[in-house]
Amino acid sequence: MIVYEATKSEFLKDVFHDELVNNICSNFEEKVGRINRSEVRSWDNSMQYMYRVLSDNEIPENAGVAIEFRIPHTSKRVDFLITGANKDSRKSIVVVELKQWEKIEKIEGKEAIVKTAMNRGLVETTHPSYQAWSYAALIKDYNENAQKEDISLYPCAYLHNYLKVGENDPLTDSIYEYYIDQAPVFIKGDSERLRNFIKRNIKYGDNKEILYKIEKGRIRPSKSLQDSLNNMLQGNREFIMIDDQKVVYETALQLANDAVRTNTKQVLVVEGGPGTGKSVLAVNLLVEATNRSLVAQYVTKNAAPRNIYATKLKQNFRKGHIDNLFTGSGSFINAPESEYDVLIVDEAHRLNEKSGLFSNLGENQIKEIIKASKLAIFFIDERQRVTLKDVGSIGEIEKFSETLGAPITKVKLESQFRCNGSDGYLSWIDDVLQIRDTANENYLGTSYDFRIYSDPTVLRKEINALNKVNNKARLVAGYCWNWIKEGKANTNIHDIEIPDFYFSMSWNLNNSETWAIDENSVNEIGCIHTCQGLEFDYVGVIIGDDLIYRDGIIKTDHTKRAKTDNSLKGLKKMLKEHPEKAEKLADEIIRNTYRTLMTRGQKGCFIFCTDKDLENYFRKRIADIQYNYQENEFFRPVMKIAEEADEY
Repeated sequence: MIVYEATKSEFLKDVFHDELVNNICSNFEEKVGRINRSEVRSWDNSMQYMYRVLSDNEIPENAGVAIEFRIPHTSKRVDFLITGANKDSRKSIVVVELKQWEKIEKIEGKEAIVKTAMNRGLVETTHPSYQAWSYAALIKDYNENAQKEDISLYPCAYLHNYLKVGENDPLTDSIYEYYIDQAPVFIKGDSERLRNFIKRNIKYGDNKEILYKIEKGRIRPSKSLQDSLNNMLQGNREFIMIDDQKVVYETALQLANDAVRTNTKQVLVVEGGPGTGKSVLAVNLLVEATNRSLVAQYVTKNAAPRNIYATKLKQNFRKGHIDNLFTGSGSFINAPESEYDVLIVDEAHRLNEKSGLFSNLGENQIKEIIKASKLAIFFIDERQRVTLKDVGSIGEIEKFSETLGAPITKVKLESQFRCNGSDGYLSWIDDVLQIRDTANENYLGTSYDFRIYSDPTVLRKEINALNKVNNKARLVAGYCWNWIKEGKANTNIHDIEIPDFYFSMSWNLNNSETWAIDENSVNEIGCIHTCQGLEFDYVGVIIGDDLIYRDGIIKTDHTKRAKTDNSLKGLKKMLKEHPEKAEKLADEIIRNTYRTLMTRGQKGCFIFCTDKDLENYFRKRIADIQYNYQENEFFRPVMKIAEEADEY
């Protein structure tokens, strides 16, 4: 998605006549959504500088110019692109990352990290050269046309307000040399140097042809974590971390180094919503810690992701080696003090107080993990707690960190890599499910494929069709149907039945620990416990009778949950002793369950509601979006699909 595109001559004309920012703003509101006023000021300032840089007769008049190009599958946007061909007639794109920064501080001990003034404070962020390089790499990685057409990308950064501070300027310090070599950095007074950089790589214009190709280029399926883990552990960097991911990664490695060097405890809390790359980071850290000869383990309460990763890895590694890398959260009851250098806890919101089959072993999983490690890293999203036993919270981590004398560092992941890179969709889901009020009441975000089906058989048919592409589409459901004991290993015994539609299917089988990747598991329906922590291209969600719509309010009904579901085990007792607390917790768990299920799809989420009033509520929310964007071509395809979904 490109917010503004033109030829160089058209761009210069728009700036000269003071029309550029207005054009960007109108396109931005149409294609992206609400505009931050600080962004408008940034455009107004930066584009004046780019006007001067491009005002050179040797830069072709018909070279393509794009402003605000969104990288597929992320919420990140590239500031400025210039397209054409180099002297050898090879198709080229110059990627320019524009910064308003006036000064920075270098950060020792963290690769490619600097500190600068943002949001009324000093914050750590990636070096501009690293940012430009990583954005260019992602474009090459995701855009099929960029690969097929063998398009060369030349990234750089332009800090037009930045004044050099003597010979030892922190911006160009030797610790950033590698990434500056990949993406040169230009500052105030460097307009001629930047102009020459562009001219070296753009000698001939292309009349925006390359912009068209990368705009229309098919998005390659992104590399899923479970598919790439094998290569990662053999030393290959399958994922390029960007922005806040890189900051968190370097922070974690620095804390690990400090903890091991000084033989003291450290705790790192990484907060992030669905699709912010928590699991990618967790495994990257496991790989790097292992490469540094640190004793490290990946820890998660949920067995599903552990089983997926282990299955992939056991193709190339000894079973014992894999089992030493991945473990459950109840493994540290009797662990000696600081036995592990690093424990990396994914899905920390799923941690329990007690361990064991009957939840009667140990003291507290959070405390045990901190005690057993020099550095404990907790990746957490408190809105993904889905059982009464889930006690993982930032407050609990803080409490035990203080008890055990471990300094705590807290960071956040904001970048979005799921739901087609749409922060808007995630906020919209929170608003629709009435989990929290957001600014996205009538804003779905980018072209995420959200559909509503009135017939579950039609939904199943579509998921089956999409799954034939690459085995990455699955059906999941709320836990409102009992898991029939006799059918736990037999897909022909159907647990889930919706008689009005002659629909019946089996829950995922207990003789498979790898439902998310098994070839035939599209014929079974997954539950929260088999898909949390994992992702698919498309997810179909059957919303059961535990979530309904009455009198303008989304309501939950815990009595409609299956008796075989242990998520609410202990609720009856709690209802007698603390009824208000029990009702609130049950309500939170049901909403969180559907929030989690509805954010498993990278490209799309399709839903069927057993409650007709809830279906109509979802349709009205979509209609409200359609009304607000009725002139918006960017949204229209999604709305069209939603309307026609039941006409198969």
